Amino acid sequence: VVHSPTRLHPRRILVPAPEPQFPPQNPDSGGAVWNVRYALCRRQGSGAPAPSSGATIFALSSGQGRCGIAVIRTSGPASGYALRILTAPRDLPAARKASLRLLSDPCSGEPLDRALVLWFPGPRSFTGEDCVEFHVHGGPAVVSGILQALGSVPGLRPAEAGEFTRRAFAHGKLNLTEVEGLADLIHAETEAQRRQALRQLDGELGHLCRSWARNLTKALAHVEAYIDFGEDDNLEEGVLEQADIQVRELEVALGAHLQDARRGQRLRSGAHVVVTGPPNAGKSSLVNLLSRKPVSIVSPEPGTTRDVLETPVDLAGFPVLLSDTAGLREGAGPVEQEGVRRAQERLEQADVIVAMLDASDLASPSSRNFLDTVVATVGAQSPSESSQRFVLVLNKSDLLPPEGPGPRPDLPPNLLLSCLTGEGLHSLLEALRKELAAVCGDPSTGSPLLTRARHQHHLKGCLDALGHYKQSKDLALAAEALRVARGHLTCLTGGGGAEEILDIIFRDFCVGK
Repeated sequence: VVHSPTRLHPRRILVPAPEPQFPPQNPDSGGAVWNVRYALCRRQGSGAPAPSSGATIFALSSGQGRCGIAVIRTSGPASGYALRILTAPRDLPAARKASLRLLSDPCSGEPLDRALVLWFPGPRSFTGEDCVEFHVHGGPAVVSGILQALGSVPGLRPAEAGEFTRRAFAHGKLNLTEVEGLADLIHAETEAQRRQALRQLDGELGHLCRSWARNLTKALAHVEAYIDFGEDDNLEEGVLEQADIQVRELEVALGAHLQDARRGQRLRSGAHVVVTGPPNAGKSSLVNLLSRKPVSIVSPEPGTTRDVLETPVDLAGFPVLLSDTAGLREGAGPVEQEGVRRAQERLEQADVIVAMLDASDLASPSSRNFLDTVVATVGAQSPSESSQRFVLVLNKSDLLPPEGPGPRPDLPPNLLLSCLTGEGLHSLLEALRKELAAVCGDPSTGSPLLTRARHQHHLKGCLDALGHYKQSKDLALAAEALRVARGHLTCLTGGGGAEEILDIIFRDFCVGK
């Protein structure tokens, strides 16, 4: 910057960036080959980064282990330079078109693999930077050799976990809710999780929050206009009333989303389904049938299950933590009584209760006691009165006479099932699907779900701030309340978010994503 006494502002002089410095090469270790490759890339305008440029990162993006094709990606200003170094003397391929190239070690010139390469010049790339993808054969030796070759190129370093996605966020390619959707999509194990993650990745929750923020901005502008120009006759009438209408509409929308009873978080982490009933009702058999593996020991001896056995399962497309519990009865030994206590504790934590009875032994004391205590208490409540859902299953239908169990007016609606033959399983799965859809929400329809506690925190903070706005007698305090509310919505999509929060979100990604 040059200062002149005859100029009001300093005059800037552009100085060419210095040449990139490379470590000295030993001629015996392939230094001559390196120098030839470097000279070829210089003549072709390789775009090697200046020392002040940001680092270029690389990583294996596909899974570890042997596979048919492995994908290695780079991102940063030296991506094109690295591609030329590994494929010299060839020029850069056409953008966004796969090209077959021979990859060679830049130091020794030894061939590493014949691979497909793709060149994505920024900003039209996933991260917004220059990117390269190497689609190589998935053998460990091939992958290791190419990663070592990239590590030897000046300006390149291995990526940290989630660093590619973080760069996409930093360059405005993804907002924070879309980043969370991408993480959920990577970890999705069920159809419902996949649908929800795709909706969030497509930006539905982010678009909704931005529309709310725009409405708050309009309301804030109306309040600020009244504060500044309230005595001006040119100011249109009803300015504050318009702001009040927008705030009330937003309060209704936020309240509806906060009343989803943690459905989105259950969909992301799994609903808790507890199988309960008296001894020998077939609880362990049902858990094994639903999980399609021998989770629990099945025996005709009562009290076989004495502890809570849990297994994660995909149940009708929803993620579920399925719990097998001890049979509920009195008068057993101290060990079994501890199992009964733990079973009752799990019942209180359950999202869906599957109550099982022996259809051929409904008149037994244990069955009657279970009906009077658990079924009468939980099953009598309507879904609107209780957060828990309830399904009554009458097992061992294969032991019933051909005409069935006969009418039982004292029983709530129930399903017949035979864990031995599988008869009635389809009806049970359909009933569980409906109950889980009520607990977790339907990811295919309706408004986008709140899948994280962070979402609820900011929406609750926004709603509280709107409450302060309505209570404020001073217009300056009312305007400040609107700013706070708008700030919560901005933080939800990533604007102005704390660095620690970003670190927590991105650390869940694998290296190479």
